[in-house]
Amino acid sequence: MAIFFKYSSFLFLFSVLLMIIRVVVGQDGDPVGAEAGRRREMVPAMFIFGDSLIDNGNNNNLPSFAKANYYPYGIDFNGGPTGRFSNGYTMVDEIAELLGLPLIPAYSEASGEQMLHGVNYASAAAGILDITGRNFVGRIPFGQQIRNFQNTLDQITDNLGANDVANALARCIFFVGMGSNDYLNNYLMPNYPTRNQYNPQQYADLLVQQYTQQLTSLYNLGARKFVLPGIRENGMHSKHFVTKPTMINNLNANLPGSRFIYIDVAHLFEDLLTNYRSYGFSVIDRGCCGIGRNGGQITCLPFQTPCANRDQYVFWDAFHPTEAVNILFGRKAFYGDQSVVYPMNIQQLATV
Repeated sequence: MAIFFKYSSFLFLFSVLLMIIRVVVGQDGDPVGAEAGRRREMVPAMFIFGDSLIDNGNNNNLPSFAKANYYPYGIDFNGGPTGRFSNGYTMVDEIAELLGLPLIPAYSEASGEQMLHGVNYASAAAGILDITGRNFVGRIPFGQQIRNFQNTLDQITDNLGANDVANALARCIFFVGMGSNDYLNNYLMPNYPTRNQYNPQQYADLLVQQYTQQLTSLYNLGARKFVLPGIRENGMHSKHFVTKPTMINNLNANLPGSRFIYIDVAHLFEDLLTNYRSYGFSVIDRGCCGIGRNGGQITCLPFQTPCANRDQYVFWDAFHPTEAVNILFGRKAFYGDQSVVYPMNIQQLATV
């Protein structure tokens, strides 16, 4: 369902040239063309791949049950509901700001100068495997997200040339958050065959093999700096998937010039739920909106009235954190030590 950007060749070429100027000239001192009030741009762009935790609108026009483009989603976001599965910011929104970038636009909406600082390809219900999330009908699996990125890249290369594009891409951040749905909306679902086909270790090995191939495809397209958040589930089914000493080290060793870092999301949540009061939260056992078990068994209903004290809630709905948690985790990923981010944090990755 590739959606092609609509803009004039002149405007697009001008936009990309500005990006390259920022890469070459803006490495020191004040950034070229940065908006007032934003910090210096640490990287030319960030490209985002993932699922509902970081989708910002790519599912809005799909025939999908996985949508968040209605109130109360976005109740605290400037502009209201956008398709983000949160009351406000997602984790990548906070990371973009810390990198000195504007909020990254959704692929389904980006055009012209809007994609100057990167594109978000994430899609709610998407997984590493194409079959994942089919219970939600429409979604954009990781493989298709990569093809959508290639569509973007082909247009840039046609206008600018392969060498200049490669030099710029090598400094960009590629944030790839996949894997949760391959358990929640595949392996653990009774209507999927995978649990009968693979034991937990075999399934984890399948995911790692497929994920490695997909990340290698991005590498072959020019990506060099990768951020891979782990998945939150800590049970027997998912414990072998994307572990620090194995997959991350193998990718760094086998793809010359690459730098992969890992965000230990399971550790972040464990720390948060253990020490929630010290972080300013008071409610950890139910969502701010939604109905059913724990007040969040399903996603927020249209025009449902959410809780008033949203900054004190860890969970926004049944599956997604509040803006307050997304901002907290974004900052920890950006500034954190090796107990959170391995082998370096995002700030360090941006400067190497």
